[in-house]
Amino acid sequence: MLEKKVTRRTLLSTGVAAGAMVLATPYIANAQAVTLNVTGWGGKWGDEFDKNLTAMFEAETGGKLQRDTSFPFLPKLQASSRSDPIYDVLHTNNNEQWAAAEMGLIEPVVPADQVPNMADLYDYAKSDKVAGVVMFTSAIGLGYRKDLVSAPPASWTDLWLEQYADRRGAYVISVNSLGQAFLTMTASIYGSGPDDLEAAYAALEKLKPVKLVDFTGSMEKMLLGGEVSLGIIHDSGVFRNLEANPDLEFASPKEGVLALEQVLSVTAGTKKKELAYAYIDFMLRPDVQKTMAEAVWYSPANSKVVLEDQFQNRLLTTPEKVATLVQVDWKWYNANKDAIDARVARIFRA
Repeated sequence: MLEKKVTRRTLLSTGVAAGAMVLATPYIANAQAVTLNVTGWGGKWGDEFDKNLTAMFEAETGGKLQRDTSFPFLPKLQASSRSDPIYDVLHTNNNEQWAAAEMGLIEPVVPADQVPNMADLYDYAKSDKVAGVVMFTSAIGLGYRKDLVSAPPASWTDLWLEQYADRRGAYVISVNSLGQAFLTMTASIYGSGPDDLEAAYAALEKLKPVKLVDFTGSMEKMLLGGEVSLGIIHDSGVFRNLEANPDLEFASPKEGVLALEQVLSVTAGTKKKELAYAYIDFMLRPDVQKTMAEAVWYSPANSKVVLEDQFQNRLLTTPEKVATLVQVDWKWYNANKDAIDARVARIFRA
């Protein structure tokens, strides 16, 4: 059994880029037999996590970490017992966190007094548009091929230029959150705000012809192969592919970049809350954030993180860059998703 209260927190003297001391995850007494069940991505994220973080977390807390990387996670959480959920911590994107919150499956607010590193987060990471707390974000903007465009895109409206007809890429909106976020940006640009759906629908009609994909990995392949000259994508999907094709580049539109948030929340029925909060605090720690940000090109939510120059210059690492982030109201979007899906399906079938 876990103790009901952490009695002390130790300071970890691991050096961060700035050379500052960082708050360590508390050692949880009698946690040796406790396994914390969490979700997380596979692929590069999973490889780097297992290589750098799993043993560190277990050594510092005395608990064991079990990660499920088989997406999707929400149906499995929904099907499990409310009093004994399959997961203790849910890591997924913000749209799914809000869906989980609406079902009562997670705690939508992470208590700051249980997670000290929240004090150093950028405001967006703990805003009321987040169900849980953001640990990393990516900027959704425009990826393009420098060798296939006449000028770098400067605005979201460049996607509608005639020169990109059938050479532009977007997403099947019903299944991809980047496409859903793009719809709200379209509504803001061509209408009165992110909820002006009629304006968005009219603009999407004019976006045709356009190549639609289900997943960002498919968008990466289309850009790398030159099948599209310009497409909607998150910045990390471009930056991690620069070595494969140096003609690939990312543009932050003048209207702002959309936030693709990596969010952590504690499940409502977990009996391991103390260890769950310790895990979230661990993932928000500057040294942990630096390790994963530089491994997968994600922007850290902790404002104290100082990355190496190649990452510092490209990622959202200053208050000025963070100010360009536009967060989607996923609670509103999820409430309207069925109607949006039906309307958009008619638009792109025509």
